[in-house]
Amino acid sequence: MITIEEIRKPVQQEMTLFEEKFRLSMKSRVPLMDKITNYILKRKGKQMRPLFVMLSADLCGGITESTYKAAALIELLHTATLVHDDVVDDSNERRGLFSINALWKNKVAVLVGDYLLAKGLLLALDNEEFQLLKIVSTATREMSEGELLQIEKARQLDIEESVYLEIIRKKTASLISSCTAAGAYSSGTGAETVSKMATIGELVGMSFQIKDDILDFKGSKKVGKPNGVDIKEQKMTLPLIYLLNKSSYLEKRHILNIVKNHHLNPAKVSEVIRLVNESGGIEYAEQKMAGYTSRALEILREFPDKPSRKSLENLITFSTMRSL
Repeated sequence: MITIEEIRKPVQQEMTLFEEKFRLSMKSRVPLMDKITNYILKRKGKQMRPLFVMLSADLCGGITESTYKAAALIELLHTATLVHDDVVDDSNERRGLFSINALWKNKVAVLVGDYLLAKGLLLALDNEEFQLLKIVSTATREMSEGELLQIEKARQLDIEESVYLEIIRKKTASLISSCTAAGAYSSGTGAETVSKMATIGELVGMSFQIKDDILDFKGSKKVGKPNGVDIKEQKMTLPLIYLLNKSSYLEKRHILNIVKNHHLNPAKVSEVIRLVNESGGIEYAEQKMAGYTSRALEILREFPDKPSRKSLENLITFSTMRSL
């Protein structure tokens, strides 16, 4: 199994330098803000988004000073959205650690999110990186629209596969697409290559989110049982949509009734998980996921054979073939 350390090798030095630059980009003269941003930095995981930016830049022409700004801009704006998301979802945890709103309350969390958003905008404007700002701001807009579309459709519950795919394209795929597009653009390559890299990122994002939805039904190796978090939150994901499409009118009514009225009942949630698994919903979603992944790899293999391309291939596989 390929490790994230091996994937990082072609850009290891650049990633280390990025982390230093990113830390500086979050600095504030207000002690409380510095305390909170330091806490955020300690929670940072595998740095997948900056890694997509760096590898894309290296593949398309080389890492430049603009590449570091692109990676920092994406991390600042994305971190801002995560802080705000935790407030919206009233979530007390992120990656097993306390969220900002859990430790410092909602008012502070919203202000921190606003601060990070402003820092990202100023980073781009102060360095006249207008195209990078456009790429990342477009993704941020898409993510917000995707969340609102999901909220709107959740009230109806019975959504079509095409609507689900549009939601995840906006919510998840747009961000990965901005990483690969911004990385390519920062290298100085042409518009056609930037567009091609944006497509690769979008396909990877689609695959990544479908994988996330599958894991919710297949369960966690750590706890030895399915999670069912999406059902509890009344989210309509691809395995469940497949089950509903295969069900009779009465079966469909029964399933939707559970999701709508009994989504907090563990026994009822387990029933839906069982029905999804028995219907072939997991296999169907896995086929869809594999289709997006293979298309992304197909386009990527049109690029020159170099270490950064191999690492991008491995990063795509790592992102979409992971397990809990």
